[in-house]
Amino acid sequence: MTDDFAARAAYLRDQLNYHSYCYYVLGAPVITNAEYDRLYQELQQIEAEHPELITPDSPTQRAGSDLSEDFPKVRHPAPILSLGNAFSPEDLRAWEERNLKLLPAGAQLDYTLEPKLDGLTIVITYENGYLTQAATRGSGEVGDDVTANVRTIRSIPLKIPARPDGPPAPERLTVRGEVLFLKKDFEAVNRKQDELELPRYINARNTASGTLKQKDSRITAGRPLSCFIYGVVQVAGARWDKQWDILNALRDFGFPVAPGVGYYPTLSDIIQQLPTWESRKNQLEFEIDGVVIKVNDLRIAEELGFVGKDPRGAIAYKFPSEEMTTRLVGVTVNIGRTGKVTPTAQLEPVFLGGVTVVNASLHNYDQIARLDIRLGDMVIVKRSGEVIPYVIGPVTAMRDGSETPILPPETCPFCGTAIIQPEGMVDYFCPNPLCPERVFRSIEFFVSRGAMDIEGMGPQTVKTLIESGFIQDEADIFYLRREPLLELEGFADKKVDNLLASIEAAKQRPLTQFLASLGIDGVGGVAASLLADHFGSIDALQNAAAEQIDEIEGIGPVLAQNVVDWFADPHHRRVLDKMRAAGVNMQAERKAAASDKLAGLTFVLTGTLPTLSREQATELIETHGGKVAGSVSKKTSYVLMGDSPGSKADKARALGVPIIDEAGLRRLIGGETRAPEQPQLL
Repeated sequence: MTDDFAARAAYLRDQLNYHSYCYYVLGAPVITNAEYDRLYQELQQIEAEHPELITPDSPTQRAGSDLSEDFPKVRHPAPILSLGNAFSPEDLRAWEERNLKLLPAGAQLDYTLEPKLDGLTIVITYENGYLTQAATRGSGEVGDDVTANVRTIRSIPLKIPARPDGPPAPERLTVRGEVLFLKKDFEAVNRKQDELELPRYINARNTASGTLKQKDSRITAGRPLSCFIYGVVQVAGARWDKQWDILNALRDFGFPVAPGVGYYPTLSDIIQQLPTWESRKNQLEFEIDGVVIKVNDLRIAEELGFVGKDPRGAIAYKFPSEEMTTRLVGVTVNIGRTGKVTPTAQLEPVFLGGVTVVNASLHNYDQIARLDIRLGDMVIVKRSGEVIPYVIGPVTAMRDGSETPILPPETCPFCGTAIIQPEGMVDYFCPNPLCPERVFRSIEFFVSRGAMDIEGMGPQTVKTLIESGFIQDEADIFYLRREPLLELEGFADKKVDNLLASIEAAKQRPLTQFLASLGIDGVGGVAASLLADHFGSIDALQNAAAEQIDEIEGIGPVLAQNVVDWFADPHHRRVLDKMRAAGVNMQAERKAAASDKLAGLTFVLTGTLPTLSREQATELIETHGGKVAGSVSKKTSYVLMGDSPGSKADKARALGVPIIDEAGLRRLIGGETRAPEQPQLL
């Protein structure tokens, strides 16, 4: 009897997956919704009575489940790279000419053209035809595991082929695509927001990203996300020689492929299509911000290699940036952690580049004066792929005389201190280090993920602690106590315990991380590492002269003076003294020397190495006596280069600095060392 149920469940799964493909991918359903629901309910009933028959490709598994922890991290099987951009037909012709110069004489190129989807990149892996993993692009090398949420997207097949007569699935297939909302579906989401009397979502891409990264995949399942697949990242058990063959194979497997993709024998044929794509982009069912042109021959595309991190075999043609006019109704004054004053335009809402824009950058008061932008002006606002739109300038012909000049504030709107403009500088500053807004921004930076990484101290928590009088500077964080925190609204036992545990852990952060968290102008991760390695402690660095700091390879005179000025500030010294008393680590960890084979040598790293992360390569070099700098100069001994190198490799060639790979580094060491153990992914 169980065999009968198993056979019936298998039949229902195949039917339901096939009909999902017809409905969501082809847009040509062959059964009614009521018939689909009847098959679905029958499968649900069988699985409820026989849970051992539930399989990963069952449509019932799209409903999702609760996730209690942050997403684990997934390392992609190959780098998920971005593309270089072209903005005119001339740019495209120049791109082709550069490629042809790298190929044998007489080489000819043909192309595919695909819409450049304005969504969230997704990387999906199938093993023996079954969807086993899905991850966001993340850093390009590591992404968030969102498998449970991707299973809820009905246009993505849980099993390939999606139709009975499709080609056999490869042993392993990793594909790349884009998750997004179709325009009609995004409008439906906003109609639901209206019904619930909640704010409407403005940006479809950001909303899609937030939907895909919900911890509860049932929320994702309740929103109508779509997906289009356009590339193969890695495959075992199949081979394609052309990008056009890949697109056709993806379609045959049952993947949704964006409408309008095409093959063209010459670049001239592509260029003729561009006006058509630009004119009809607003009529498409999905948002695009251009088209992608790819060399069709995959062998040639691979042979062309990369320039920086961009593959030469593909390019994104961006449509001309959109501009609109709207009225400038106000200016907001923002104060950063360094005291820098930044003006932001408040605009009458305008729909621009797929989003409703109400704020735009005014850059600085020098530019406002130079362009003669006035309050009340009709202004031209531009958004060309940037996250923050900006004001190009005023439409002076539309002035009626009521417009007023925009002047820098005389005093800080947060603390009342007189605003200054240092000699020779364009920007204005609030000089008060105790300004509440500067304090907030400084603490917000200090605890952030890229700095001291104190979990549970987001911007709102920081603001609450400041307003409650619990913290007045970064050091006060390390004096927070459990009982007083429990009296604050929203601070329950578990939240407080987790926060205090994270603060305690932060006391032992490496000196490099601590230095980079202090907000010293120009001191990021690389400079902090150089300073920590050279001086070994905060005390030694604090008492160093600018000349001593400037002697370090990779640290220039301006940065050296910034460091000296920061430590000379009495407020900063008081904060450091309080941190020291609280037990915050201010000493560099002594690295056990493995050898002195690299003593006296300075290395600069660029690109992705085969087996070593950047941190592991740095550790390997330093434990054998070498030093790692952040920029290439004539003093650089070697540039250690991996895949997809940046401009540092070009500068090394220009200066005649030797370039080596990971194997070359190991030969320098002596060939007997092993790579540091790979860290476990979260």
